Amino acid sequence: MEVDEGLLRRLAPQVTAVLVGRGADFATAEDAVQEALLEATQRWSDDPPRDPRGWLVTVAWRRFLDAARSETARRRREERVAEEPPPGPAASDDDTLALYVLCAHPALTPASAVALTLRAVGGLTTRQVAEAYLVPESTMAQRISRAKATVAREGLDRRAPGDVATVLRVLYLVFNEGHAGDVDLAEEAIRLTRQLAGLVDHPEVHGLLALMLLHHARRAARTRADSSLVPLAEQDRSRWDTDLVAEGVDLLQAALARDRLGPMQAQAAVAALHADAPSAEETDWVQVVEWYDELLALGEDPVARLARAVAVGEADGPRAGLRALAEVDPAVPRWTAASAHLHERSGDIERAATLYAEAAALATSTAERDHLTRQAARLRSPG
Repeated sequence: MEVDEGLLRRLAPQVTAVLVGRGADFATAEDAVQEALLEATQRWSDDPPRDPRGWLVTVAWRRFLDAARSETARRRREERVAEEPPPGPAASDDDTLALYVLCAHPALTPASAVALTLRAVGGLTTRQVAEAYLVPESTMAQRISRAKATVAREGLDRRAPGDVATVLRVLYLVFNEGHAGDVDLAEEAIRLTRQLAGLVDHPEVHGLLALMLLHHARRAARTRADSSLVPLAEQDRSRWDTDLVAEGVDLLQAALARDRLGPMQAQAAVAALHADAPSAEETDWVQVVEWYDELLALGEDPVARLARAVAVGEADGPRAGLRALAEVDPAVPRWTAASAHLHERSGDIERAATLYAEAAALATSTAERDHLTRQAARLRSPG
């Protein structure tokens, strides 16, 4: 019998919350839970417990006690936890939500917050997180260790405003990181956001989940057999996952009906307009521009302003798009690629080819660089 790794990942934050609720410090509790998860993978295949969560709580608490007793410099804490308490209640929704908030602590860098979230809330091992980020395990272990030390110093103020927004930003970073290693980060982000949606009733949580699903629905059409990128306008829309699209649209409509618009809902609305269009040419670009205006009204976002300029180019013509692009800082990622596209649309082929080549040199991924290089070569080819 194989151990259900999905079950272990679902239980990990609940068990961590139990230990923290009993008085364990976060860093040691999280380490203890990871040890318990490792032991579960080794023992459950032969003798699965009737109560998996209870088993993990018991083993993790014992590991925590062992660690506490071995810290002679922390005798006060040892005295406080020396007597093992009776099994407490399972983690409450508030406790699990607190873990999300803790791992997205504003004192952490975005990269550290993502790594800690994957480890403590996602239940991934340090090796899995390292493989997903294509870095050595030792490097990731240091990053996670520093993150845990930071949150241990800063602590958790459950009354702090903006907690949900911070968590959502971290989860969206996870979603956008890619698909390396044996863990698909996009699917992991969707799983964690679904879990969060069950913990907190907030339209922006449902907006983020809708956004993820609508983007993920296009995944199969984004690359060719040779791994080269397929731009949105050229994608075979019959390969889009209609079930994910339908779920995303339903979630978005329910969130928008609550009349508490936020950035995630606005971005999801743009994605829904793309999903609803039979082709790129039939996209309601006027509405796309309007939704970007709504997004920018919520707060300045250079990336959204860049995307709006491209949408203006589709709605009102490439020259209007170039005028809108002139209002965007050229240092914004993909500004040069957007300029190349709009110049090509306007008929300035020579300038577009030069810009595509410049954009290729600025690309942060091999696939993007190769795509832009091909665009430049296409425009420079005779005939």
